[in-house]
Amino acid sequence: MAAAIAMASLLSHGCSSSTLKPSLLSSVFPKRRICLHSHHHHHHHHQRAALVGRGILVRCFSSSSSFKFPRFSFNQNETDSSFCFRECAFSIALAIGLVTGIPTLGWSAYASQAGPVLPDLSVLISGPPIKDPGALLRYALPINNKAIREVQKPLEDITDSLKVAGVKALDSVERNARQASRALNQGKSLIVSGLAESKKEHGKELLDKLAVGMEELQQIVEARDRDAVATKQKELLQYVGGVEEDMVDGFPYEVPEEYSSMPLLKGRATVDMKVKVKDNPNVENCVFRIVLDGYNAPVTAGNFVDLVERHFYDGMEIQRADGFVVQTGDPEGPAEGFIDPSTEKIRTIPLEIMVVGDKTPVYGATLEELGQYKAQTKLPFNAFGTMAMARDEFEDNSASSQVFWLLKESELTPSNANILDGRYAVFGYVTENEDFLADVKVGDVIESIQVVSGLENLVNPSYKIAG
Repeated sequence: MAAAIAMASLLSHGCSSSTLKPSLLSSVFPKRRICLHSHHHHHHHHQRAALVGRGILVRCFSSSSSFKFPRFSFNQNETDSSFCFRECAFSIALAIGLVTGIPTLGWSAYASQAGPVLPDLSVLISGPPIKDPGALLRYALPINNKAIREVQKPLEDITDSLKVAGVKALDSVERNARQASRALNQGKSLIVSGLAESKKEHGKELLDKLAVGMEELQQIVEARDRDAVATKQKELLQYVGGVEEDMVDGFPYEVPEEYSSMPLLKGRATVDMKVKVKDNPNVENCVFRIVLDGYNAPVTAGNFVDLVERHFYDGMEIQRADGFVVQTGDPEGPAEGFIDPSTEKIRTIPLEIMVVGDKTPVYGATLEELGQYKAQTKLPFNAFGTMAMARDEFEDNSASSQVFWLLKESELTPSNANILDGRYAVFGYVTENEDFLADVKVGDVIESIQVVSGLENLVNPSYKIAG
């Protein structure tokens, strides 16, 4: 039965890239062309319908299929059809193997004594993945306060409650609101005691605003004003996230000495990326708000903020937009990364991945290479607009300036059961206007990226501040 479901999902999505493991693929297809056309069309059909319903018609995308996770372009002359057929067949075989455990395509060559190559079935079906970037960022904070999480969870559940049509949804929203209010009242002293001393007064102010907002949500429900619920929910969750950030007391660990002199983001920062979208009458300028998470990726996020402050990305074109990712960061000239003027060499950073339950990130190796097949990443590739570093697939520590945003959500595969988690360093999420990433095309121009908050968390900046 499970195998049939996996097969059905694959066939309904065309050649779904989410079943392809790069390390496995590299031995089968030396020059990969991931065929995404069917899946791409299917995905955008739903997005188009959703946006037309809001009175906005935006869905202009490139049909380029030359996707790369590494920084290098692949040969454009290979025929799509033969590779599509071979890779679809490979995907389906791989999916059957994922669910049934049948050995496929000589996997034993990749096995190690530490365990199987891929996560077992229990990991694959362990609950629905969190797709909301705000929720992912809240859960990624280095805190352990159960009381505030018990307020957060029912407020987030309002999203699912609102999927019910009409005012019937309000019955579920009312239950969510009551549960959150009860958790806040019962857990308030535990929440306050979890606040960092230096942030306690600010945290208490947010808790007071949260309590008032909860009452306003109750009034919205009583007035049967369904349309006002989502806006109020977002406001309340921002208060919750603020309280949770006020629980973080300084930076929670020491970055390894070999990386400690690099630009580091010891905390979080928010940037606005303004993109000039060409040839689309419905979308001209898009401003994407991105939250960068230095708690879980201080080296990766610090490198990016440092490049932003150097205006490295300003005026740069989008270099890949194939329905699966949007990618940029390859400067003009032969270099494929940022050349540090002080050394006249490309500045590279290590692969950096934080595992749930660990206090510090792992550096310089994929989770698969470390034998951590069941490990969950603190920053998973679950959200549309997940931001990560591109690198040479065969060199873990080759990332420099090239970044990509994922144009998918994790649907049937929870964290770490896709091809990206544990292999590429996530360091942030697009939190506003992420849907419009699907309209960005090759040749569109990044007019600017600006830090709007959190620059004070950047230590060891290598850029020179004018004046």
